[in-house]
Amino acid sequence: MRQPSSLPPSPTHLLPLAQWPAAARSALIGVFTDIDDTLTSEGAITADALQALGDLKAAGLSIVAITGRPVGWSLPFVNTWPVDAIVAENGAVALLPAAGGKIEKRYQQDAPTRAANFERMQAVLARIERDIPGASRATDSPGRETDIAVDHSEFVQLSDQTIAHVVELMRSEGMHATVSSIHINGWYGDNDKLEGARWIVHELWGRTLEDELDRWAYVGDSTNDQLMFRTFASSIGVANVARFVPQLEHLPRYVTNGERGTGFAEAARAVLSARATR
Repeated sequence: MRQPSSLPPSPTHLLPLAQWPAAARSALIGVFTDIDDTLTSEGAITADALQALGDLKAAGLSIVAITGRPVGWSLPFVNTWPVDAIVAENGAVALLPAAGGKIEKRYQQDAPTRAANFERMQAVLARIERDIPGASRATDSPGRETDIAVDHSEFVQLSDQTIAHVVELMRSEGMHATVSSIHINGWYGDNDKLEGARWIVHELWGRTLEDELDRWAYVGDSTNDQLMFRTFASSIGVANVARFVPQLEHLPRYVTNGERGTGFAEAARAVLSARATR
């Protein structure tokens, strides 16, 4: 997996959003964002977050949502949210709005690889449910094509110890594993949110993300966002990221006052206000 040639130093504490330099905000050409508990509350996008996406898009910024949610869950939003793409299943699949209200799917893995991995992953999921008391597949599992998910905070509450046990079992089976604000995701392949960001920038615009890292912002809220927090100097955590700070090796550089969609809208206003005065 490629790493950026030059990374900003990881912050040791969260800075208030007001300290995000206006020059960095005004130079942005795009925003990557997580979905769950960054744009949403109780699983639905908030009105202020939806408006903020539209305002950013209208100002000429590229908008890409990158999520651990599955393809099936993400499909209804591709043509109803003002985004250039939704990259689902932690970077594995891109959903693009197409002409006539259609949706285009693009995959990082070829079809035979996806089929073989799917069979392996279902066996691991069955083992998790059999061997770890209380662990069960996420309710959005039927919409998943390239990963598996175990619910820890959406409809089921798992202890930190149980979450760690699930992650350990996934990794013992050779899977990548990460924890979002609601699910534990596991998959085979080299995709992750950062690889998904690199991929979609090349797929849609024919550019190399490393050449423009300082011109993109990332907004997120949990441990599966920390690679993005590490990579982007303009990385923002919505206020509910505080729940995960003790578990984060890499913190976002800035934090909003508001939680979830309200926090995203706050970050969007900071970007737009800087662009208005440049």
